[in-house]
Amino acid sequence: MNAWKSIAKEAFSQTCLVAKFLGFLHLTNNYLISPTLVYGPSMLPTLNLTGDVLLVEHVSHRFQKVGPGDVVLVRSPLDPTKMVTKRIVGMEGDQINFLPDPSITDICRTVMVPKGHIWIQGDNMYASCDSRHYGPVPYGLVQGMATF
Repeated sequence: MNAWKSIAKEAFSQTCLVAKFLGFLHLTNNYLISPTLVYGPSMLPTLNLTGDVLLVEHVSHRFQKVGPGDVVLVRSPLDPTKMVTKRIVGMEGDQINFLPDPSITDICRTVMVPKGHIWIQGDNMYASCDSRHYGPVPYGLVQGMATF
């Protein structure tokens, strides 16, 4: 009977260790930093068409520490199941001049970014679905900032 008790204690101890590790992994991946595979033409030439692995940190955006020029991971306003990687072009209160569709027209439009929103665009303006198509994005959709 004593042998079973010892085995059960050891199994419980190992299970607790695995649970702690998985909890640590979950917290690190969702709230601190995580590797993210991104691909597609919208961020050419900064990011490769076939895919790049970015290290995305999830702390800066929670303290409003992202700004114009930063590459961010954003939950898509059109399809919440997808994430998009874009560059912040403007913050709330900024006036943005942009070409709605540069392949068709060269008429420029101007938009004021409302409070609590950001303006995001891909580096490849000819192949990017971004704020030029769906307007300013709520700041709450920002999931993290690319660091490396």
